[in-house]
Amino acid sequence: MVDAGGLNPPGQKWLCGFNSRPGHQTEWRHMTLGIDDNRTAAQVRASLDAQNEAMIADLEQFVNIESPSLEHECLERSAHFLSDLMTRVLGSPPSLIASDRGPHVHWKGSSDTKVLIVGHHDTVFPLGTVARRPFSREGNIGRGPGIFDMKAGIVQAIYGVAAVKEWYHTEILITADEEVGSHASRALLEERARAAGAVLVLEPSADGGALKIARKGTGTFTVNIVGRAAHAGLEPEKGINALVELAAQVPRIAALARPEVGTTVTPTVAKAGTADNVVPDSATISVDVRCVLPEEKDRLERGMAALVATLPGATVTVTGGLNRPPLHESMTKELFAIAKKVAIDYEITRLQGVAVGGGSDGNLTAAVGVKTLDGLGAVGAGAHAETERVQLDLMPERAALVAGLVQAIVNS
Repeated sequence: MVDAGGLNPPGQKWLCGFNSRPGHQTEWRHMTLGIDDNRTAAQVRASLDAQNEAMIADLEQFVNIESPSLEHECLERSAHFLSDLMTRVLGSPPSLIASDRGPHVHWKGSSDTKVLIVGHHDTVFPLGTVARRPFSREGNIGRGPGIFDMKAGIVQAIYGVAAVKEWYHTEILITADEEVGSHASRALLEERARAAGAVLVLEPSADGGALKIARKGTGTFTVNIVGRAAHAGLEPEKGINALVELAAQVPRIAALARPEVGTTVTPTVAKAGTADNVVPDSATISVDVRCVLPEEKDRLERGMAALVATLPGATVTVTGGLNRPPLHESMTKELFAIAKKVAIDYEITRLQGVAVGGGSDGNLTAAVGVKTLDGLGAVGAGAHAETERVQLDLMPERAALVAGLVQAIVNS
């Protein structure tokens, strides 16, 4: 079933499913899925529909292994769970790639891959959230920390890849640091994207299951202001008020926005002062920036770098930048057209594509010139919130969408 090198030959693949009954141990059945497999889209869809409860059982375990960003022990447990899941469902183990942000999980069907599926197993929820709010199910709605962003998407994609013979030309990379900037995974993401030539991103869907065909470029700047402290009552004139300088900089920063072309510049967090009787000697401003047009990145970075102090003796230093370039619609057009055809074949109705404001690792893969499609994860709502939830009954449909895209890309 799993060869010593971690890869099965192209003529043989183990596809796993199970039947689980309350009070009984899980029963497994295996079947080979080889290069001569000629099942129709309807048959692949039916096989995935039959595995809905299996997906949900795996999702429950995954959600209850919390994996906050930068919590290395938790991320290790999460990575090992994914390794076991991939080995069981896909038939061969992934590599666990260590980083200073936690382990990335990299599965390859072979050395000849044509599509890269990208996700992340870190979440925004702090340690202890699972103890307070574990996985729960109410009918077809599943809840729990990280379930929508993006644990359900990862589970259903693994099942989707296992359902088609084109698994052999597919690789999956689940990183450990997307929620904190992808600094430890960016080079690997870019390398594997270039090698495969097409990228599918498992970020959760937009409203109603829509795919994400464009994303704004995103980044954060920090503006540090240094002044000079003095007694606010006895000799304020001897001070240089960093808070006054901060107030002068805010409208200059906000003026860099160009909403008519989708560029937003938003001062978000400001800090200044130590006591109510001291002239503040330092202040900081955090600035969220987002843009649609790739050329806006350079303009914004030049504009922020050009900020200078207005008060004599004060200094202004700017750090940061746009760490995720825009995902422009031109980079998703080809794969979205394929997705619409796949949706027809797999009886997926009303598949739409929308532009969104948030960034993802799809921004990074598109920026190196690789065609990318995003929003292929779960259908639900409430990302990063207590209300986070997914539609459990739609997991097979989304798995089928991934399966069909893999088939179409590999065979194109």
